[in-house]
Amino acid sequence: MIRQIVSQDNQYIKLTASLRQKKYREETGLFVVEGTRFVQEALESSWILEYAVVSEAHEGNERIRGLATNLEKRGCQVLSVPPALYKKISDTEAPQGILAVMQQSRETLEAVAVTANKALWVILDSLQDPGNVGTIIRTADAAGAAGVLLAGECADLYAGKTTRATMGSLFHLPVIKASAPQCLEFCRRLGLSLYVAGAEAKHAYTDVNLTIPCAVVLGNEGAGVGDDFRSQARLHLKIPISGRAESLNVASAAAVILFEAVRQRGLAL
Repeated sequence: MIRQIVSQDNQYIKLTASLRQKKYREETGLFVVEGTRFVQEALESSWILEYAVVSEAHEGNERIRGLATNLEKRGCQVLSVPPALYKKISDTEAPQGILAVMQQSRETLEAVAVTANKALWVILDSLQDPGNVGTIIRTADAAGAAGVLLAGECADLYAGKTTRATMGSLFHLPVIKASAPQCLEFCRRLGLSLYVAGAEAKHAYTDVNLTIPCAVVLGNEGAGVGDDFRSQARLHLKIPISGRAESLNVASAAAVILFEAVRQRGLAL
């Protein structure tokens, strides 16, 4: 049964609002997903749902009613709040009227290494922009990559801007935060060749063998890939630029390289 809440001092409302801040996401191990598509993806995943909040203004929406029913079937409590209160806890400019609070993934690099697909991995080295991080996770999912490792000081995976940019791909493949040494050890353990992307590289991405088990490293938007990865790379690869632009956005570069891997592998990673 949907529970009605009208007070902004309610514990669920306070908790949901606090999760906009990284500090509280880290303290609680929780995060928020918002919107009908994202909540549907969460429902279809094996991730743990804590509770959901629906705006009274959207309770008549057929899709949201269906989501609320299915959330309750999963044992997830559904709360209903007035539109003004929902707006206070929403992190989007145009709220769709439903959000869910979930537990963050507890998947570890060690556990993933035991059963990991060795085909193709992506390593992001200290990417700062949450949109870039989320978009690359979505692209890696679309390209059939085995997973994404977040090395160094990457944008927070569970920030609203990051999760929204994944468009639900967060739930489709392992995405794990690790240090550079941990990432390198993971690659050694799985026998992954390390390919570092950079504008100063000698090898065009189309000339590199992406059919072998490998990890593609993409670096910080300004500084590029750090020395830890550069020194251990099997090859450094680049995307040749024909026009006057100095370089591609890192998310665009990731898409170009990953779908070259798809092409080389015959669309079957």
